[in-house]
Amino acid sequence: MSWLIDSSIGRKFIQSISGLFLILFLLFHMTMNLVLIFSYDTYNFLANEMLGANWWAIVGTGVLALGFVIHIIYAIILTLQNQKARGHDQYEVSSKTDTTWSSQNMFVLGLFILLFLILHLYQMWYQMQFKELFMIDGARHDSAQLVEEVFSRLWVVVIYIVAFIALWFHLNHGFWSALHSVGWNNIIWMKRLKVLGYIISTIISLGFITVVVAVYLGYSNILG
Repeated sequence: MSWLIDSSIGRKFIQSISGLFLILFLLFHMTMNLVLIFSYDTYNFLANEMLGANWWAIVGTGVLALGFVIHIIYAIILTLQNQKARGHDQYEVSSKTDTTWSSQNMFVLGLFILLFLILHLYQMWYQMQFKELFMIDGARHDSAQLVEEVFSRLWVVVIYIVAFIALWFHLNHGFWSALHSVGWNNIIWMKRLKVLGYIISTIISLGFITVVVAVYLGYSNILG
């Protein structure tokens, strides 16, 4: 199994699998966030009772964190590896290759998303699960109210929307690229996967943006 670490193909495989795993999480997270629009009580139950400082939530958080770390580390390794392989000809090669803007800027998009993630974790996860887990004063048990407070500030809303647009570009290329790396790379499948990647990235990003805008404009908690 050393080829997974030592070879370029193995590194791309690990990067792809970790990326697909994170896409599944984003689908779950986005779906859960949409609940906030309809019912604060249901959202609080999901966020506090099911995903609070319970052992399964802690294990899940650990697995998720590991997935992010692996994805980031291998993104850095592959980026440095590609730059080294291209050398002084990297700009000439890129100009002759039919590539999209997102494919050429995946690392930059990922770095921006990482910086946004740090802000998001501090505003949400740190205030809830982390403080509760380590018994720090001020742990929030009113998740819906916390979300409403965070998205009451326009500058936060703008940052989140920009981040979700960046996420759209990152996912749009990353989805089909990941499946290409794991073996789904014939011409017929690639066309379908690119369309599917566009649909999935749009659903995820638009879902997140919808929640942010709805909460900011006061259109959430329809069912009470």
